[in-house]
Amino acid sequence: MSDWRLQGQQRELRGARLTWHIYPSPGLRRTGHQCEFCWKKFAVDGGELASGYTTDDEKRWICEMCYWDFQEKFGWHVGDMAA
Repeated sequence: MSDWRLQGQQRELRGARLTWHIYPSPGLRRTGHQCEFCWKKFAVDGGELASGYTTDDEKRWICEMCYWDFQEKFGWHVGDMAA
């Protein structure tokens, strides 16, 4: 069965190390991130998501639901949790 959220993310995210962060994490300069899979918005005020998993460079964010749905398929490794 095909999942509409899978749009070729495996090129960038297969085997990635992810860390749990409250959004935005310290030092994050851009705002307006979306989950790489379901496109829900991360935002401090007015966003759908206040925390999630991110790649080490914080360019790619993944909501908790999509993390659990795809963590086995993508073989993600989770690092230390950040505040």
